[in-house]
Amino acid sequence: MLLDRDGTLVEDVPYNGDPEKVRPVPGAREALDRLRAAGLRLAVVTNQSGLARGYFTADDLRRVNARVEELLGPFDSWQICPHGEPDGCACRKPAPGLLHAAARALGTRAERCVLVGDIGADMAAAAAAGAAGIMVPTPATRAREVAAAPTVAADLPDAVATILDRSRLVAAPDAAPRRGVVLVVRSDAAGDVLVTGPGIRAVAAGARRVVLLCGPRGRAAADLLPGVDEIIEWPLPWIDAPAPPVDPADMRALIDRLSTVAADEAVVFTSFHQSALPLALLLRMAGVGRISAISDDYPGALLDVRHRVPAGVPEPERALSLAAAAGFTLPAHDEPRLRLRTDRLPPAPPETGAPGYLVLHPGSSVETRACPPELATRIVRVLAAAGHRVVVTGGPDERELTARVAAAGGIDLGGRTGLAELAAVIARAGALVVGNTGPAHLAAALGIPVVSLFAPTVPFGQWGPYRVPTVRLGDAGAACRDTRATRCPVPGHPCLTAVEPGRVLEALRLLGVPAGVPEPLGGVPVTGGVGR
Repeated sequence: MLLDRDGTLVEDVPYNGDPEKVRPVPGAREALDRLRAAGLRLAVVTNQSGLARGYFTADDLRRVNARVEELLGPFDSWQICPHGEPDGCACRKPAPGLLHAAARALGTRAERCVLVGDIGADMAAAAAAGAAGIMVPTPATRAREVAAAPTVAADLPDAVATILDRSRLVAAPDAAPRRGVVLVVRSDAAGDVLVTGPGIRAVAAGARRVVLLCGPRGRAAADLLPGVDEIIEWPLPWIDAPAPPVDPADMRALIDRLSTVAADEAVVFTSFHQSALPLALLLRMAGVGRISAISDDYPGALLDVRHRVPAGVPEPERALSLAAAAGFTLPAHDEPRLRLRTDRLPPAPPETGAPGYLVLHPGSSVETRACPPELATRIVRVLAAAGHRVVVTGGPDERELTARVAAAGGIDLGGRTGLAELAAVIARAGALVVGNTGPAHLAAALGIPVVSLFAPTVPFGQWGPYRVPTVRLGDAGAACRDTRATRCPVPGHPCLTAVEPGRVLEALRLLGVPAGVPEPLGGVPVTGGVGR
């Protein structure tokens, strides 16, 4: 657990070198004691450029921090950046250096940490380190920084309550071991299947056999998920958009197919806007005796475990929470992050050359989440001029788009990579530049940093790349915010078209991705297997 100091733990007194001016924010001691009682280790990560500016001495800073501990209790680590902004250090937030140092001091990695802070630099540092971020705004916090924050809390006690609540959500209650056949369900697109992976692995850890029901658009992702023994591909008409007519004969055939699984129970994963109840009815008709799902609507006798999740929880944690409610949890050695069966990845195309290139994926199956073509073209031009090798990827129906974008100085792989091949290309990359679409989740599963051109039609904290170093670009407060629009409701796609390509270069530097990097930063091999 990482915490900013000024404005988060104590009132912000600019360049404070006087311990008598230390004033904790309301409820701070009680909130921190709740974290300590829960067994969490605490570290402070704080920029203190007053040292570089000569406004106070190192001894002054030591005495101020000692006063903070006197009032708020001990911290397990203090990580302090003494530099000024012109120094260009790697530790000053929004750079992630302090967070990585704090995580090491706590015996963990930044991807397993949460940072609570009060300004955009705190949230950017958290994202760049792959950590979760919770913003507690003050009157001095800029509105655009609040809009871009993945999670916003009213105050420090509220932030602590959010952290503890989310921890409880993914902790399975005591339950008798069940080693039977479990049917898990996740329909929708590839990205939706990928973010459900941790929940499916949790089920697999407690089941003898796992059968996954998915739709055609998610099948390629399902093939790459650890923990799945069998896949049933079947479109669900109430999930797809636009929705086709419901064919009674097809539904009867689905019931018959589900009956052959002889599942002891089913866990139905859905997105926050979908209902599990139509499929739950079919599962009852197929003879499944125990069904678990998230449902705000009254399920009657359709569900045995009716689970509810607060709004805004990241989709992988949402899936894990349902698995936990059903009595399944990840084993201690399996971290709650996205993963792939890397043994199922083919070799990357030879045109990509040595590892360390950048991948730009401009397209998306949803118009509002794609990178505008003109912006993608300018990004390639700027990246290539800066010495980066850029690989442009896209699906079979995006060949014209990728050819146009790659003509600015990239390598065109448009239409030449299925999902597994795309994962192989991303696995050898230094970073991925992409909108809010499936390849972002591939990168997260492979540990590859992401420059996220994220249109705010859905919440970033829920759908952004999970537990991987990320820089978010785009106008988080645009008029399309939280509309879930699939077609841009504002002419010209201004939330992304206003992004300057130079910001992508800045993002890469923040992520530590130089031009010509010789090896992939994610450290995920492209050979070797991941079993169940």
